[in-house]
Amino acid sequence: MLYAVFMSRALPPLPKPPESLGMPVLAEFGTGPDEPCLRADAARNRARLLEAAARLVAEHGAAGVTMEAVAAAASVGKGTVFRRFGDRTGLLLALLDHSEKTFQAAFLSGPAPLGPGAAPVERLRAFGRAALRRSADALELQLAAEPGPERRFSIPPRMLLHGHVAMLLRQAVPGADAELLAQTLLGYLDPALLHHLTQQCGMPLERLEAGWDDLVLRVTGGGPPG
Repeated sequence: MLYAVFMSRALPPLPKPPESLGMPVLAEFGTGPDEPCLRADAARNRARLLEAAARLVAEHGAAGVTMEAVAAAASVGKGTVFRRFGDRTGLLLALLDHSEKTFQAAFLSGPAPLGPGAAPVERLRAFGRAALRRSADALELQLAAEPGPERRFSIPPRMLLHGHVAMLLRQAVPGADAELLAQTLLGYLDPALLHHLTQQCGMPLERLEAGWDDLVLRVTGGGPPG
């Protein structure tokens, strides 16, 4: 599980996507334009709070992560946690930050077929499979971090995923309404649907991956996979 990584070892450095892509990446819950020493202090405090939150996830699950609980575990005031992350959703998104950025770097600049260099349909197939596996590895945290309906489709990570899928659809199906089709495809990858199908319906992840391949090929006019 993702939260176990926080407890067991330091996270590896992130691969860097090319700056020339000009695409948004996951927004940092940053420290603002402070002096260098203050920024360093803020970074240490942020890491301390995330470490406390990761311990709570490991011990009590995502439901145990509240702003009050994190403040108590980190021995700071509750206001400090709110100032650093805004709200509980912001805190949970920060816990997913490294996983999200690693995924982004993989599909923006990693090796094919997930990254550049493969045909758009192959990249779409690889994208969905990678997204399903990533969500399955940290499903509880993914569900807990889902923003409310007023923010769900406008947070930077979701906008980047939508933009990437729409770009591949424009390449694969010229003339199609790529903006709407991208939302439809992303609905298949929704963590809540993944939870329902795997946990409540007992479907294996392999079946969902095969279903994604089938959906992509039908949407792009390739027909069912052979």
